[in-house]
Amino acid sequence: MGEDAQVAAIGEVVTSGVSLMERAQGLLERLDGWLPVDATWLALCDPESNSYTTVGSTGLDRSIVDYLDRPAVAQEIQLTEIGQNRPPVSVAELPVAVDELPTWAECLIPAGFREGLGVPLFEHGGPYLGMLSLLFSSEQPPSAALRDRLTHLAPLIARGVSPMRSLLASARLVQGATAGCILHRDGTAYPLPGLEDHSLLVADSPVVTIAREALSAGLVYQSFMWPTHDGPGLTDHVRITVLVAADVPPFLVGTVLLTPHVRCRGLTSRELEVLGLLVDGRSNQQIATWLSVAPRTVAAHMEHLLVKMEAPTRTLAAVRAAREGCYVPPSASLDEPERR
Repeated sequence: MGEDAQVAAIGEVVTSGVSLMERAQGLLERLDGWLPVDATWLALCDPESNSYTTVGSTGLDRSIVDYLDRPAVAQEIQLTEIGQNRPPVSVAELPVAVDELPTWAECLIPAGFREGLGVPLFEHGGPYLGMLSLLFSSEQPPSAALRDRLTHLAPLIARGVSPMRSLLASARLVQGATAGCILHRDGTAYPLPGLEDHSLLVADSPVVTIAREALSAGLVYQSFMWPTHDGPGLTDHVRITVLVAADVPPFLVGTVLLTPHVRCRGLTSRELEVLGLLVDGRSNQQIATWLSVAPRTVAAHMEHLLVKMEAPTRTLAAVRAAREGCYVPPSASLDEPERR
């Protein structure tokens, strides 16, 4: 098979609808059958902790793959600076002697590898994604032709294993979303590429806290309203949508999307708050205490929102509000009375 046909075959894997792990393994198998290599390793990087997660390999024993997933390997990649946006780097070109790198001295050389080529993966205009490593039993440096071939292939391979592919596909399902963030397992949050930043979608935002709690509880989807203040006495609401992260490395847990200027059944700000407390399982008396209003005021709100929710009972209203995302969670209201 000629080079053009091989590149086309790799492109087919990149655009296939299979899972990220299957795409990664498929890409490596294509490369392994085409390029003069003895083993390959493909790993994605968590940008916050600088740790790596293996998504595919060929020619490596399980024990070697387990070794490469160790934090020390990530530290060596950082030390040797091969994770920068640059052409592939061979072992002979590293700024650190190979016998000073435990990954080589303790693992790869005893396994029979003498030379390697590190290919940093960046999508066009995007952040660093991870590392493709090609390993050779020969000490002969990789040829210039092989390096050039990998330089041109690297953005295509990066596109095939980018977690953003799955996250953006999910985000597109939420019509009208203008801002979004990605939640990492370590507690950080990053803007979702292609959408705007928003002050409600930073790591210490109460919105993000609620989103994390929902995902930790095993929910794959949650939607709710959140108040925004456009000026003195002016309150608008945005819709917050929380989605679990599917088909991504384990260091990503989900996305949070924000849709502005949303209305829910004509409900007022106070009725959205009451519904949030109702969804949370509070009684009328507890709602009155929380909001510092009289129980009869809560009863009046309840009467109005039952009509708007087209629900004959408060239970059905709560179920419908949770399903439609027509409520403001309690943490957006006043603090608990006992904490005031």
